[in-house]
Amino acid sequence: MVNAIAWLKARAVAAETESGRIIAADTIAWIDGKPLLKPTDRINARGMMNALQGRVHELWTGVVIWDKPQNHQYSWQECSLVRIRPLNDKKIEEYLDTRIWEGCSGSYAIDGESDPVVQVVKGSVSNIVGLPMESLTQVLDWLSQKKVTHARNEQAD
Repeated sequence: MVNAIAWLKARAVAAETESGRIIAADTIAWIDGKPLLKPTDRINARGMMNALQGRVHELWTGVVIWDKPQNHQYSWQECSLVRIRPLNDKKIEEYLDTRIWEGCSGSYAIDGESDPVVQVVKGSVSNIVGLPMESLTQVLDWLSQKKVTHARNEQAD
């Protein structure tokens, strides 16, 4: 699901781009086998926070790199395990008052390693933010090496 949405985002940009590298991503939280999309309103966000608080869940990010004009596309998914600390009703309302949840899958966003509400159990903070920089850097390095190797092979011909 996340790869398909990331691909649709990349395609929208690719349609308007003649040359360059497009990077798109999408992130969705999952709990009990169900996706938690972006909340529609505060009531929906409260329900998600109640479902997540005190529990570990999966957060998946799909990433697409699209090179133009060649139209080469590379994609992958990354999963992190996230724990929302136990929150009573008052703490949930205080969190909702911050409006951090707006536009965020699962109704939360992380503010670094020491976030008071969101804890990384496995994975990276950057994946939870929405763009896994560690794996993105690896893929971009691989693509750079691939380009250098391709250029050397063309020079040898």
